Amino acid sequence: MAPPLITHLYTADPSAHVFDGKLYIYPSHDRETDIQFNDNGDQYDMVDYHVFSIDSLASYTSESAEAPKVTDHGVVLSAEQIPWVSRQLWAPDAARRKGKYYLYFPARDTNSVFRIGVAAGDSPTGPFTPEPEPIPGSFSIDPASFVDDDADESAYLYFGGLWGGQLQCYQAGNTPSDYDESWLGPKEPSGPGAKALFPKVAKLADDMRSFEGPVRDLVILAPETGEPIDADDHDRRFFEAAWMHKRGGKYYFSYSTGDSHFLVYAIGDSPLGPFTYAGRMLEPVLGWTTHHSIVEFEGRWWLFHHDCELSKGVNHLRSVKVKELFYDREGRIVTEKPEE
Repeated sequence: MAPPLITHLYTADPSAHVFDGKLYIYPSHDRETDIQFNDNGDQYDMVDYHVFSIDSLASYTSESAEAPKVTDHGVVLSAEQIPWVSRQLWAPDAARRKGKYYLYFPARDTNSVFRIGVAAGDSPTGPFTPEPEPIPGSFSIDPASFVDDDADESAYLYFGGLWGGQLQCYQAGNTPSDYDESWLGPKEPSGPGAKALFPKVAKLADDMRSFEGPVRDLVILAPETGEPIDADDHDRRFFEAAWMHKRGGKYYFSYSTGDSHFLVYAIGDSPLGPFTYAGRMLEPVLGWTTHHSIVEFEGRWWLFHHDCELSKGVNHLRSVKVKELFYDREGRIVTEKPEE
């Protein structure tokens, strides 16, 4: 059983990036609360973000008994610094583009509606200065930023989460004005013929603080039909925890299936999709949520994720872990190293 990477704090939703040869982790910071568990996620009552770094994983394997050395760079952003935020700093992500660093984060605004904010800094360890308002046109949770390796360093933001993340409230369209509070709670489309709701994607403008164009659906197709995944297919449909990475010219969009507790992925030829479902990469762990990132570091691929083993199963007190990932000859993700 892999050890938690961080034990002096509870951390979750790890977004891992490599900048200048060092690995940085941007997680949520879980804390104790008296709020009872509910499907709206009120017990996930986070108020700030830390940044962590790892110098090397060269001697680490998924079977290692001891965690690698992790440095805590302290609080880099807190809710009290962000004028529009009322509560719940949930899963963040970070990006570097043209020498500047950006921290993307979801939170409830003063109307208790989730929006996505951005803060900028000159170092991967912050501090980060937030914009006074959320990103125009943003909504829901779990932002994941992706900067492509093309000449323009094209950048994208993926986001969305069902139930407490409010994605189901935007079935009328992809703008904040389409919000329908009647869909609040653990609700989503269901029944014969109903299709799963799509995660969202928007191209980031050159300033990395706004969208260049409209928010779009990120289409995920079932391989056996070539059609969008059914809403009742809870083992494969998107729930939350968007992540994008690229390998061998292919784009890999991965996500959590939520109430079925799998981490799964889909493959496409464009960062805007469509993507075709390709399989699972992590089975359910201890704890309700599962959330991850995938990064190449020192020539190996790593899956960062979390579970609740350190807190002995308390759902809102999670701990970041890491395990190695592999690819087969067809480019599919596998959890064991393929034979040569």
